[in-house]
Amino acid sequence: MQDVQDRTLRAVTGVLAKLQYLVSLRNQDGAYSHWGLERVHGEAATQNALKDAHRGVVSSILRTQLRNLFRDLQETSESEKEASELLDQLQASPQIVPPKPGAGTERHLNSVLHALARLVKNQR
Repeated sequence: MQDVQDRTLRAVTGVLAKLQYLVSLRNQDGAYSHWGLERVHGEAATQNALKDAHRGVVSSILRTQLRNLFRDLQETSESEKEASELLDQLQASPQIVPPKPGAGTERHLNSVLHALARLVKNQR
């Protein structure tokens, strides 16, 4: 987990971009795939670390005030179009929440992403 936090996620700017990155590491059956981590730490440790990181990023998003998430999105996106595309990709992803999320997690996360998308759209 420390390697994921110190090396992998630190290189990704913005909490929503971190979520997008973690979602991109999942395949259709929900398993995570990161050849570098698997090579160093093994498949089981990598799965657990990425699942925990995914859970932590989602939890962070759900605890953050909407205005702060919007500011984060603005600071890490080069344009409104890029921000909209990021939100669209996240909303369309079937792997947006980690395996075995808490009750209501997916619905809560989707409502936050929807609200952010509306803010970006109304910004124009």
